[in-house]
Amino acid sequence: MSTSQPLSLSRRGALKTLGGAAALSATVVAAPAIVRAASSDLPRPEYARNMRMVGFTDMQGKADGVQVMVNKGFAFVGHIFSNGFSVIDVTDPRAPRTVNYIPAPPNTWTIHLQTIDDLLLVIHARNAFAAAEFQDAAAYYSGTYSAGAAEAEGGARDWSAGMAVYDIKDPANPRQIGFMPVNGGGLHRIWYTGGRWAYASVLLDGFSDFIFITIDMADPTRPVEAGRWWIPGMNLAAGERPSWRDRWRYGLHHPIINGDKAFCAWRDGGMVILDLADRANPRLVSHTNWSPPFQGGTHNCLPLPDRELIVVLDESVLPSQQDGVKNIWVFDGRDLENPVSLSTVPQPDGATEGIDYLGKGGNFGPHNLYENRPDAFISSDLVFATMHNAGIRVYDIADKYRPDELAALVPPKPRQQMDRRPGQALVIQNADVFVDLNRTIYASDTNGGLYIMEMTR
Repeated sequence: MSTSQPLSLSRRGALKTLGGAAALSATVVAAPAIVRAASSDLPRPEYARNMRMVGFTDMQGKADGVQVMVNKGFAFVGHIFSNGFSVIDVTDPRAPRTVNYIPAPPNTWTIHLQTIDDLLLVIHARNAFAAAEFQDAAAYYSGTYSAGAAEAEGGARDWSAGMAVYDIKDPANPRQIGFMPVNGGGLHRIWYTGGRWAYASVLLDGFSDFIFITIDMADPTRPVEAGRWWIPGMNLAAGERPSWRDRWRYGLHHPIINGDKAFCAWRDGGMVILDLADRANPRLVSHTNWSPPFQGGTHNCLPLPDRELIVVLDESVLPSQQDGVKNIWVFDGRDLENPVSLSTVPQPDGATEGIDYLGKGGNFGPHNLYENRPDAFISSDLVFATMHNAGIRVYDIADKYRPDELAALVPPKPRQQMDRRPGQALVIQNADVFVDLNRTIYASDTNGGLYIMEMTR
């Protein structure tokens, strides 16, 4: 079992680098024990092992959460159906309290966001799930997505596309101070940990799907695009044509940055590693793809620089594994020009847990990883993941060849249906997970609310 502890930000030092990239780490220090009494009115988990729920909120009826960030004792949660983002006071995790809701512009997603210090960055993109052509999830997650993403039917643009910047010195009251507009469908997800540079996936006019961009944040009130990279074949306006089959969706979900390397999850295109020594001109280091024979959907590529490993998650995108079994992989990253898969984490065992995950409806399998935020918990041995209708899982990868599931919690059936698309099951769909310095775990659900948990071992 891993012995990782919460980390002190005040005693940071240099880690061993991953492929020459500089990295942040921390000195391991003892943390105060967390002793909480779980409220009797908390949702009763369908299954729990080595984990318990300590707090819950439906965010004042806006129970659909996607990305969650915690900053200064406040959780910031982007909504996928409630059209905006919420701010929740979690200074007492046992009693979370929604204190603000910032509505999105019409027909616009603000589902992904980043917080660090006094800044909040929020994506603006076309609300695809409100569009008639993407009511079927298979269309959104297929090669047909981009055909309707940059232009609505009839050519009208009735959404906001770009990135909003907020001042959160007062975290309960975000104040917008800047905006970076883009021409196209908009941004999908950002990576920002402070300083001059942010990084994002963006769908721009003329491209087949989302590509990589660097963003200059030297003046947060006036962020500007500084550089871009795409897989050859994506720049349709320049006469490029895809070499992959139409059923595959080659589009960047988002990058994770370590030093001057970007670890990019390219959906059905697998993992792309970029050299960012020149932010204006990213350079390809390697492109590794296992789809086919596997079914694609790469969603996170998390570098663990001190161990020269990369944890890669493929997203389950269709109900009841119609898109096949998806994996969380452990890659050897000693040679970034040739990353090699070493193992996969265990799949949730419904027979042992007494739950029919394939039969209960909704997606079953991985969705997202906690990404070792520099102002929160960092571990190279523990991997936190959301598994859609199989809840939240914690994996011990101390033995990189034999990952083991350390803890799990499956929330109960949601109290209300937030997914308004036709034919959707009333079932949990855990979307994102964040772990703070006390190892308190925050997990969103696109149907059920915000769950606050802790491990019991």
